[in-house]
Amino acid sequence: MPSVDAGNVATAANGDGVRFLGRDPVYWRILLRGGVLLIVTLGIYRFWLATDTRRFLWANTEIGGESLEYSGTAIELLLAFLIAIVLLVPIYVIFLVTALDTGDLSSLLGSAAILLLVTLTQYAIYRARDYRLTRTVFRGLRFHQTGSGWRYAVCAVFWWGLTVLSFGFAYPFARATLERFKMRHTHYGDLPGRFEASGFWLFLRGMPMWLLVILPTLAAIAALLGIDWAAVAAATDQRGDDVFLRLERTHPEFLALLGFAVLALSIAVTLALVLFPAFQAMVIRWWASGLRFGNLNVSSQLRTADIYKAYLKFAGYVILFGLVMLVGSLVALGVIALLFGSSETSKLAEFFVTATLVGIYVVSALGLSTIYQATAKLAVWKLTAQSLRLSDGRMLERVKAKGEASSPLGEGLADALNVGGL
Repeated sequence: MPSVDAGNVATAANGDGVRFLGRDPVYWRILLRGGVLLIVTLGIYRFWLATDTRRFLWANTEIGGESLEYSGTAIELLLAFLIAIVLLVPIYVIFLVTALDTGDLSSLLGSAAILLLVTLTQYAIYRARDYRLTRTVFRGLRFHQTGSGWRYAVCAVFWWGLTVLSFGFAYPFARATLERFKMRHTHYGDLPGRFEASGFWLFLRGMPMWLLVILPTLAAIAALLGIDWAAVAAATDQRGDDVFLRLERTHPEFLALLGFAVLALSIAVTLALVLFPAFQAMVIRWWASGLRFGNLNVSSQLRTADIYKAYLKFAGYVILFGLVMLVGSLVALGVIALLFGSSETSKLAEFFVTATLVGIYVVSALGLSTIYQATAKLAVWKLTAQSLRLSDGRMLERVKAKGEASSPLGEGLADALNVGGL
């Protein structure tokens, strides 16, 4: 596989017909222009930005010398989002009612609404995938997806719930089951797809990383459970400033247990951040190597080191952006202080300080999102595409057209529920 740098144009195929030709500066311009227009339009431009980014990624991904094509439009995304908001209003009304009333009926309705919302979220994810597949065209033929979205949603809620309850232990089996469901109902024209990667294989490969993160987490939880929180509450409710002295007298092991819990959690979080790129590379290789379309097999030679380079580049940009934002914020607040003074009664100064803080928050959020999209996410897409190998690309030449464009409502629901993606 050729050496790939996220900042350069990927020009060489991997020998089996998959490559990415997109240039980073072009993608940066799309995202930066989109960020500015998001601010100007109060977020409405995000449907056009999503369409532009998908067209860039699809058009620059080539298989056998021919690129993918994204045929979706921003208008249909906007209309689907508006319809989804209307459909979600009754659920939000239930949440409002249950927040104002603490009766048993309200608690029951609230629990039912949460379960419905979680299930609807998984349904939206599946239907959004259907939308994106039917807007993906290759050699004049579209992909499409069959299967029941509600059946997938129930299956996903069960498996992800089991994953949470098992502290991630069930993740490999959940992922394998859901991928098999999705690929069993995925088609390129009349060519059916399937997924053959083993959840047990992913479990074995991921077990060391899972143990490194979960063991200190469980140790922290055990330490927190060992604290007598009733004694802590009683000590803090008493008058006086010697709270820690009272805690040391009534609950001498409190500080030791709390300190151990903080240390263990810090170790777990640090290890999770350090191991995440390796975990992501492992999952991508596992997922890509399990893809099948008829007799066409896909495999991936994605290198873990390349994923680490992508995230290090992202971290470097974040640090640089943070320094720029810090200096810019201090300058802006300093100018306000010079112009209006430090009087707390100055309504105009208070207005400008508030507006500046809001502006700093908006620019920071959009800036971090842009940096992530243009560095880590683009690099992962590029590296994944170029790592793919096809066993028999000529099979794609015999595919016949099949499937119709699906409704964008699923994509609108996913966007409204904040679970949308590329």
